Amino acid sequence: MRVRGHLRLLTLATAVWLAFFVAGLPGYYQQYSTRSLLVFEALLLPPIWAAGFLALRGRRRNRTRHALLLSFYFTVPLFLYDLLYCGLLLGHGLGFVVPYWYLTAYYAVPWVVFPATAAWLERRARTETAAQGPPQG
Repeated sequence: MRVRGHLRLLTLATAVWLAFFVAGLPGYYQQYSTRSLLVFEALLLPPIWAAGFLALRGRRRNRTRHALLLSFYFTVPLFLYDLLYCGLLLGHGLGFVVPYWYLTAYYAVPWVVFPATAAWLERRARTETAAQGPPQG
């Protein structure tokens, strides 16, 4: 991937984080009950999977590598933004990962969902290719 692609992924991840942050104001989701946050967490999984699927489905080469890049850009920068806000600005330090557990969970989710989606797409592509049989000629 070229530098432009990396910058595009970082920009997209930053925009997603910013939208999520603004939606969670005034308390960055702390104002909601644990039950509400669990429901919200569950409701986030299908759109995250769909976004990964859409990003990976058209790729025939380096699908797994791209899944790992997506995982990186949608976890590491977001963790750093949360560390700056919750850890430094709000004064929680690295301990923010406990009271903000609903953020912490999503530092792991892309590392499972995106590579698994890439593997599924690879298996599906191999199955479709095998079903077509050898070239006729």
